[in-house]
Amino acid sequence: MANATPRVRFCPSPTGNPHVGLVRTALFNWAFARHHGGTFVFRIEDTDAARDSEESYQQLLDSLRWLGFTWDEGPEVGGPHAPYRQSERMDIYADVAKKLLDGGYAYHCYCTTEELDARRAAARAAGKPSGYDGHCRELTTVQVEAYQGEHRASIVRFRMPDETITFTDLVRGELSFTPENVPDFGILRANGAPLYTLVNPVDDALMEITHVLRGEDLLSSTPRQIALYKALIELGVAKAIPEFGHLPYVMGEGNKKLSKRDPEASLNLYRDRGFLPEGLLNYLSLLGWSFSKDQDIFSVEEMVAKFDIPDVNANPARFDLKKAESINGDHIRLLDPKAFADACTPWLRAPHANWEPEDFDAEAWAAIAPYAQTRVTVLSDITANVDFLFRKEPVEDQPSWDKAMKGDPAALLTTARENLAAADWNDPESLKQAVLTAGEAHGLKLGKAQAPVRVAVTGRTVGLPLFESLQILGAEKSLARIDAALAKLAA
Repeated sequence: MANATPRVRFCPSPTGNPHVGLVRTALFNWAFARHHGGTFVFRIEDTDAARDSEESYQQLLDSLRWLGFTWDEGPEVGGPHAPYRQSERMDIYADVAKKLLDGGYAYHCYCTTEELDARRAAARAAGKPSGYDGHCRELTTVQVEAYQGEHRASIVRFRMPDETITFTDLVRGELSFTPENVPDFGILRANGAPLYTLVNPVDDALMEITHVLRGEDLLSSTPRQIALYKALIELGVAKAIPEFGHLPYVMGEGNKKLSKRDPEASLNLYRDRGFLPEGLLNYLSLLGWSFSKDQDIFSVEEMVAKFDIPDVNANPARFDLKKAESINGDHIRLLDPKAFADACTPWLRAPHANWEPEDFDAEAWAAIAPYAQTRVTVLSDITANVDFLFRKEPVEDQPSWDKAMKGDPAALLTTARENLAAADWNDPESLKQAVLTAGEAHGLKLGKAQAPVRVAVTGRTVGLPLFESLQILGAEKSLARIDAALAKLAA
């Protein structure tokens, strides 16, 4: 590891919704910077006007804030290397491209798309690498004038050195790339617009980034960037080549890389379902890194204290939604009860709530919340778990009704109602004994006996502890719902 205090960057493009792979990259960069007392730079790569949008940009900012990330330099914070949006740095890229051309590190390429495709096809047919073949690399003045006379457009390509490029990846160890596998590459489009291959290393150089921590999918571009850094150092634009660490793929279904198009890749999915930021970050940190052999649940602060890039595993990490939910549930149970109740607030209001606002009972919610906190794995679960308290009638769920009302449910419910009417409604254990005794009278164990009662009162076969739920709903409403269920059975 370099001795310099780390300066790392997170540089997403504002296209579409943020996805969990992007968040994992941000998390590892942020935790690495915080662990070493370094600087976390947030930069926006918005040079693709056709795909970038202001809406996506605002979503990025909002998502980072929701997750609790803070940045030391970047949009809305500023810093010594502003501006931090690439669309506002075009003059800088044009100036660096001119220096590369004037210094002989880059050249104009006049090849048409058709010519490139034909030569690539021929190379593949001959079993040779099909990258750019250097056709325009050493054009004479006469050849350039001839192309210009044909009014051909030209892109600008960087001139790769004829040498093997070797570097030590912080995650993968020493890697080497031979010249035939890293051909000259474009840095400016024909219209003069800069490409990612130029703007990304230039910004890293000018912002003095010391460590580039990014996804494995960008590994193939690293030798090109190292060659460009060397040229920028010789031109006096850059001071040093950063260290690289390429993070493992996040795999989805079928051992395929988790794509932006996969539903479970969208950060909004987890936010909308009521994941806690702490729970989601805990899970994402385990995609390629481990806190310890015997501990999967930890706080963000605990992660920062232990996290370092050499500890990241190079093997692909599999995204497991059930494990993510389980870890989030553990974080829900770690919340202070009031913090849990407050966090549930959005799911107790429209559009999530399926009851009238005036029917919400704050006292009943406060009573049921501790039981809910022990059961739910995501906050959005809370709505279906407590709606029986606030609806005038329980939700109509025919599959639940059919599942619970088997055998002779009317006889069971009649006995249970008689027992419950005589029970102590200040004591859930008394309510349990009432249903247990009713079940025994009909040859049923408690599990079978309580199913018709639960569906009659709550509308669902699963939910929060039944007898505590009955107590909080109260005798009058609970018995009235059992009466309604008996009437339905009789009909």
